[in-house]
Amino acid sequence: MANEPATLHPVARLPEEWNRIVAEAGERPFRAKEIFRWIHQKAITNPAEMSSLPTKLKTHESLQGAPIGEVERVHRSADDTRKLLIRMKDNAPVETVLLPRVSGPGSAADLESEDDDEDDELAREPANGPITRVTQCISTQVGCAMGCVFCASGVAGLTRNLGPEEIIGQILLAKREFEPNERLRGVVYMGMGEPLHNYPATKRSLELLTHPDGINLSKRRITVSTSGLIPEIQKLGEDFGGQIGLAISLHAVTDERRSALMPINKRYPLAELMKALARYPLPPRRRITIEYTLIAGENDTHEDARRLVKLLRGLKTKVNLIPMNGIEASSLGPPSFERVLQFQEIVAGAGMSCFVRRTRGDEVAAACGQLALLGATRKIRAHRKPL
Repeated sequence: MANEPATLHPVARLPEEWNRIVAEAGERPFRAKEIFRWIHQKAITNPAEMSSLPTKLKTHESLQGAPIGEVERVHRSADDTRKLLIRMKDNAPVETVLLPRVSGPGSAADLESEDDDEDDELAREPANGPITRVTQCISTQVGCAMGCVFCASGVAGLTRNLGPEEIIGQILLAKREFEPNERLRGVVYMGMGEPLHNYPATKRSLELLTHPDGINLSKRRITVSTSGLIPEIQKLGEDFGGQIGLAISLHAVTDERRSALMPINKRYPLAELMKALARYPLPPRRRITIEYTLIAGENDTHEDARRLVKLLRGLKTKVNLIPMNGIEASSLGPPSFERVLQFQEIVAGAGMSCFVRRTRGDEVAAACGQLALLGATRKIRAHRKPL
């Protein structure tokens, strides 16, 4: 982002940007990383609580940014999935979801790469029991402009983009909701909004999230999902060397059907999208995740499965089948589980990795496609402490 450091929110600044501010304040250079660590390692944004800082810095105007927001409500499901409703400083509602790890195909772990080694911290078990690995699903916009007919986030349309401090702020706020034995394992940009439609803020949040002096999450443990914005897919690949996981919301195998379900296909049709995926600079042993929401009578036939195989032939992909989670604003629904398994059998039988995504958090409206602005009712039809 081209912003001057002084104009950025404190949470959105990188250490090198703090360097300039610290120097101008007449402080020693090590204070820049110190401030960054307070914010991103310890999730402390109130300068008064940064005990190691001198008073001169605690009261410096660069640390006096307005609060980002606060967790207003936490909904916990039977499987310990938690949906957090965050109210941003302008009262905008944003939702983020914590997904404790469930082993096996179709779990949140499938969004991470196959070559993901356990790190030392996660390998060690604390005195109070084994570590629980958590994947967090975060939002990048308030609402969504893509208009996908099966997704609740687009019901009310796009209200506004989130700033990088609001995107990363979801992670800092959620850290306070973790159990003592839980650790952040991965982050998926699959919440409200289209991450690549808000690319500058998404890029900055990725830089913050992966910075070695901050949260220091490995790029291979992050997945960005997109409905298929081709220019931004290319930017993501170039800016991060293909190290950031890419997930494509596909959901149909013909332009006619996909355009009906996902209007963005009219701008970036399937043939062009497949070319963009072929160009994405994947590292060895990495694959692009293809998300395919199965909708009864829309995209769930045996012929659809065979067309999916043909469409993806030659690409390094894995397919996640997602039986549609019902939303109040749509008359669409999932096929029978038998039909889901038949679809999977055809795709897997052609030699492709194909999993059925487990339903997580559906009783707290945290499952795929259910995150939405509260109070949004437009009908779509088929055809604790502030941070």
